[in-house]
Amino acid sequence: MKSYRKELWFDVPARRGLLNITPQVEECLRESGVKEGLVLCNAMHITASVFINDDESGLHQDFERWLERLAPEKPHSQYAHNGAEDNADAHLKRTVMGREVVVAVTGGRLDFGPWEQIFYGEFDGKRRKRVLVKIIGE
Repeated sequence: MKSYRKELWFDVPARRGLLNITPQVEECLRESGVKEGLVLCNAMHITASVFINDDESGLHQDFERWLERLAPEKPHSQYAHNGAEDNADAHLKRTVMGREVVVAVTGGRLDFGPWEQIFYGEFDGKRRKRVLVKIIGE
């Protein structure tokens, strides 16, 4: 069995943002040489997420509005966590959107359903963060 590991680094200049990282994950799969197996992608930071959904700008705007209603950034004083930091909302948003995805590899390709893409969700940006890509298989 083959095993491959790579860290993808991102620097989102805004506090929040969604990045389609499917091309980077596909490149990792090519580098791994795995034809049948599994890909794990997970955010290595507690205020970021990796998830699968459609790459449609209206949906991305809906995510932003929905998450902001669930866990509004301000006022910062509404959260017990906020003191030295002001990112309690980012922790909550990450919990809702999830930490990782696992995608099957079939015939050397990510085995997606229609419209599925892998996204990095940043909820406390303006600094460099990473996503782990781990691939196992034959």
